[in-house]
Amino acid sequence: MRMPALFLGHGSPMNAIEDNEFRRDWRALGQRLPRPRAVLCVSAHWETRGVYATGAAQPETIHDFYGFPQALFDVRYRAPGDQALARRAAELAGARLDPGRGLDHGAWGVLIAMYPDADVPVVQLSLDTSQPGAFHYALAKKLAPLRDEGILVIGSGNIVHNLGVWRPGDGRPYDWALRFDAEVRKRIDAGDHQALADYPSLGADARMSVPTPEHYLPLLYALALQEKGEAAVYMNDKAMTSISMTSVMFGA
Repeated sequence: MRMPALFLGHGSPMNAIEDNEFRRDWRALGQRLPRPRAVLCVSAHWETRGVYATGAAQPETIHDFYGFPQALFDVRYRAPGDQALARRAAELAGARLDPGRGLDHGAWGVLIAMYPDADVPVVQLSLDTSQPGAFHYALAKKLAPLRDEGILVIGSGNIVHNLGVWRPGDGRPYDWALRFDAEVRKRIDAGDHQALADYPSLGADARMSVPTPEHYLPLLYALALQEKGEAAVYMNDKAMTSISMTSVMFGA
């Protein structure tokens, strides 16, 4: 069975443990989708020069944040790795294996809701953020065979992510954040992947919404795996201050 391709807006690390609308939607998604043989996750929180895949048999839980409650640091997501998938993904993507790398919160923060028993193997693929969007889109295209091999490919980031202008305690989104989120959805629905890969060309709203590329680029991995005739299905279509939680699925 062909697996869908996902982009999930992951937002705050606290979404991994709070009972909120985002976590509930991730949980429902895990229950609704066909069960994957394994997950390949491209997270905003593994930036590298060159491309790598996690090669550990039992990847550790990485707590790559600070200033949060101890309960979040106590989380251990003990999903196994999948060394065969790691080698397969590395072969397709021209990546190298990193046997010591664990799972960061961009991966386990959503998977702990989708697969709380940690019984689905997980491999991460890194982001070479020195490369432009077109590079990532082309690389993701090479991963297309995985969908027919029982692998759920998940990009985890945020379409809009600008912590520099975040307003604590104020959930009202900036107008530019709403406009860019809407523009991205419009381009997805129109199949305009080239413009989405060349996101800096989308103007001032793009520059404010994507001041650094790491949270936006995982979207391109889901877009590149969209097959002809697969409509976009949106979830968590919500923006808060300077972060958009909008998620999208293809092939549901």
